[in-house]
Amino acid sequence: MSGSATSDARDDSPTRERVAHSILEHGPSTAALLAERLSLTPAAVRRHLDHLVVDGALEAREPRSYGTRGRGRPAKVFVLTDSGRDTFIQAYDDLAASALRFLSEAGGPEAVTAFARRRTAELEDRYRPAVEAVPESDRAEALARALTEDGYAASVRAAPIGDQLCQHHCPVAHVAAEFPQLCEAETEVFARLLGRHVQRLATIAHGDGVCTTNVPDPASLNGPGGRGSSEPRSAAPQAPHHPATQHHPSARHPSTPIARITS
Repeated sequence: MSGSATSDARDDSPTRERVAHSILEHGPSTAALLAERLSLTPAAVRRHLDHLVVDGALEAREPRSYGTRGRGRPAKVFVLTDSGRDTFIQAYDDLAASALRFLSEAGGPEAVTAFARRRTAELEDRYRPAVEAVPESDRAEALARALTEDGYAASVRAAPIGDQLCQHHCPVAHVAAEFPQLCEAETEVFARLLGRHVQRLATIAHGDGVCTTNVPDPASLNGPGGRGSSEPRSAAPQAPHHPATQHHPSARHPSTPIARITS
């Protein structure tokens, strides 16, 4: 590559990052929408998109069609690939890990625990209205919807006794094993919001594909076999089981840490 070409690539990098970050923040986007959002010309946006596709950070897809499609071919939308998303996630992981290490060194593990509980208390306050607005039997699904809005791609599947709350994405999974206090605090919040004992069965941080939390149905415990149904309510795969830790809605200091983290 010539010197001028190398210089052009460096000059384009900040704008290219803006294009990718806009797609990360807003989801699948057309070139025209990106141009409007970033105050760039459509030609400039398409040039950056082409480079990002070649680099493997983006891929072009046909937009989803709902109802009758009009005449003409719809504009393609651009989405982040796993590789492109990992670029952002790794940066957040490094920052989170550095900050938590400093906090632990300055204040000890108790400081990390205090931070974890404060952080998840904020989530609890935001989630509670949505969770309490539905019947008790639907609260796991309401919690899954709230988690999905925060980027956890959550779903619920029926288990033989109760439900399994599945989180298919963890934005900072690489940090989770180092700071289990954050996972403990998250699981405590689930228990309080749902008003039940919960068990964390599997985590992305431990190499499982999904973070899975078992949510027992109190009514099903009174009869033999419970629901007896394992049909999923979503396409979520059932994660393998690890030794489980129970959490009670009133438990503020669980004894066994679990490797998960909230973003």
